[in-house]
Amino acid sequence: MNFDEIIDRRNTHSGKWDNMETNYGVNPDEGIAMWVADMDFKPPQCVADALKAMTDHGIYGYYGNDASYRDAICGWMSRRHGWTVDPASIFTTHGLVNGTALCVHTFTKPGDAIVLFTPVYHAFARVIKAAGREVTECVLTKKDGRYEMDFDAYEATLTGNETMLVFCSPHNPGGRVWSQTELQQVADFCVKHDLILISDEIHHDLVYSGQKHIPMTNAAPEINGRLVMMTATSKTFNCAGLHIGNVIIADTALRQKFAITMAAMGISGNSAGLIAAEAAYKGGDAWVDALVSYLAENKRVFDAGVNAIPGLKSMSLEATYLAWVDFSGTGMPREEFTARVEQTAKIAANHGGTFGTGGDDYLRFNLGCPRSVIEDAVSRLQMAFADLQ
Repeated sequence: MNFDEIIDRRNTHSGKWDNMETNYGVNPDEGIAMWVADMDFKPPQCVADALKAMTDHGIYGYYGNDASYRDAICGWMSRRHGWTVDPASIFTTHGLVNGTALCVHTFTKPGDAIVLFTPVYHAFARVIKAAGREVTECVLTKKDGRYEMDFDAYEATLTGNETMLVFCSPHNPGGRVWSQTELQQVADFCVKHDLILISDEIHHDLVYSGQKHIPMTNAAPEINGRLVMMTATSKTFNCAGLHIGNVIIADTALRQKFAITMAAMGISGNSAGLIAAEAAYKGGDAWVDALVSYLAENKRVFDAGVNAIPGLKSMSLEATYLAWVDFSGTGMPREEFTARVEQTAKIAANHGGTFGTGGDDYLRFNLGCPRSVIEDAVSRLQMAFADLQ
C-alpha cells in the first residue's frame, strides 16, 4: 500500500482529471484536481486480485447467488461498526446517489418537501429537485469552528410539506462525526414531524483518531420503522466508478415498498462491482487502517499550510478526506478568491455554493492524494494569496 505513488490519471476517462478544464478552466497538464470525491490511490490488492480473477476467467455474465457478498457486508459492519445487519435487509443499488433517488421515488411524492441540513453534499438537492420535490434547507450553525444543528431554528423553517430528511453522517463537507446526543435529536425530530429518515453513511470508515462513528440504527433503534441506512465501498476503498451501494432497511414494510421500486426500475448490481466490494469487505481492514493514518497526516499538512494564510480557515475534519476551507476572512467576493484558486494556483476545487445555503464562502478540497500533491497544493495557495501574508 504505497499511498505516495503518483498515478497519472489524465486521459483515462477519469471524471476528476479529464473534466476539470471543462468545469473549472484548469488545464490538467498544469493543475491539480481536488474536486470530485474519489482518491488518487489504488484500492487494496485484494480488490485487484478479485477483478483479475474475473478477467482471467474471461466471461462477464450476470451475477448470481450473492449470499457471500451479503455476508461480507454483514461481517464488515459487525466488526468495524458494531452493527448487526440482517442479510435480507440489503439492497444493491448503482451507488448511493442512485440509492437516494430511489428512496425519494419510493417514499415521497411530487410536490413533497425534503429536509437537508446545509451546506451538504450537492447531489442530494440535485436528485430531489429533478424528481419534482422541494428542498427545505435547515442551515447548520458554526460554533467553535465546527458545525452543529439548531433544532429550535429548524422548527420555524419547516413548511409542513416535509415527508423526508436526508442526513449525511459523517457530514460532507464539514467532516463532522455526530455524537450520540445529536443523532438522537435527529431521530426525535423525524418522529415529531413524521419524516422518513435516509441516513447516508458513505464516509463512516474514514474517521480520525479520537472520534467514533455511530450508525444511526444503533444510536436510535426505535426509529427503524422510518429509517433507511445507506453505505458503500466507494469512498472507503476508492472504487466509486464500479457503482455499487448498499441500501439497508430493517423495517419490513419499508423494505417491501423499496423492493417494488427496485423491481419496477429493473435494477440489479453489476458483476465487477459486487466482486470488488466483497473482496474489499473481506480483506481490506489493514489497508483502510493505513489509509486513515495517511489521510490524517495529509489533513495536518494541508490545514497547517492553509491556516497560515491570513483570512483562510480550514475546518478541522473529524472524518472524510474533504477539506472545507472558509475564505470569508479575506474580505474578497466569491469570484475573486475562486479565481485565485483556479487561475493562479491552478487547483480545481468544489464551489461551496453548490452545497446549499451556508456554503458560498467556502471551497472543498479533496485530500485523497499523495502527500507531495498536498504539499504542492499548499505552496500554490500560499503563492496565490501571497499579498495577504
